[in-house]
Amino acid sequence: MKVRFITGNQKKAAYLAKYLDFPVEHLKIDLDEIQSLDLKEIVEHKARQAYERIKQPVIVEDVSLEFAALGRLPGTFIKFFIDEIPFETICSMVDGKTRKATAKCAFGYFDGQDLQFFEGKLDGEIAKTPAGENGYGWDKIFIPDGYTVTRAQLSEEDDQKTYLQVKPFAKLKVFLESKSISKS
Repeated sequence: MKVRFITGNQKKAAYLAKYLDFPVEHLKIDLDEIQSLDLKEIVEHKARQAYERIKQPVIVEDVSLEFAALGRLPGTFIKFFIDEIPFETICSMVDGKTRKATAKCAFGYFDGQDLQFFEGKLDGEIAKTPAGENGYGWDKIFIPDGYTVTRAQLSEEDDQKTYLQVKPFAKLKVFLESKSISKS
């Protein structure tokens, strides 16, 4: 059995294949994204919609960055924040408040019957100012617990270590192997 990773981001597909240690076919399909602060609800909707489009097992992914001072916001809306608001402004949103934040990632697998979620998270804080040139998305403003620099400033080794905390690749790999997903 084969599974397809539905994403518009080829870099995400390459990372997934690398950590699963076998090739995963990547398909770019425009999916409707529901508006919700519930990461699992968004992932479930995407997985069911992707399956309906191709009628084959799918994997989808979404992320969230929650600022403790703002409840669960920006949460799943972080991609819109970074597209519309300068990083400096995003950082200043928590000035004078707790800077604690939690990065979350959820993968969803759906084969028409079996729906599974794989979640990861990484606690940290929002930087006072954006910094760093590596990474993507919100890496320039997120400092993982145990570090004094943003994810965009981490060494390659520390980047991988923190990436594997937020991205639940290992859980997904064990599941796919149990389903006898094709490695060819």
